Amino acid sequence: QVQLVESGGGLVQAGGSLRLSCAASERTFSGYAMGWFRQAPGKEREFVGGITWNGGTTAYADSVKGRFTISRDNAKNTVYLRMNSLKPEDTAIYYCAGRSNWGIVVPRTPEEYDYWGRGTQVNVSS
Repeated sequence: QVQLVESGGGLVQAGGSLRLSCAASERTFSGYAMGWFRQAPGKEREFVGGITWNGGTTAYADSVKGRFTISRDNAKNTVYLRMNSLKPEDTAIYYCAGRSNWGIVVPRTPEEYDYWGRGTQVNVSS
């Protein structure tokens, strides 16, 4: 099984930026669709953004579009989430997820993903 490990979370003031990273354990990562989800206390796990295996297509939740950017470096088995203009409502645990044997569209639901990281906490203060 592929292992996913998130990093880069922390505490930031509103308006600040963070870059999250998700490192995968094996080279087959290059064939996976990858996504970022987040979960705030008392809320459902929410799709944040995703990217197809070759980086040709990205998708974002309306709440983060224009502020967050997902990218990947298959040579490094790593996917990134750059978060700009952070808001207090962005506070959540952020998870990366992978889906093997997927196509050219971005999977958007938790049920469509095969592999999950343990999460990294992002706190945005007002």
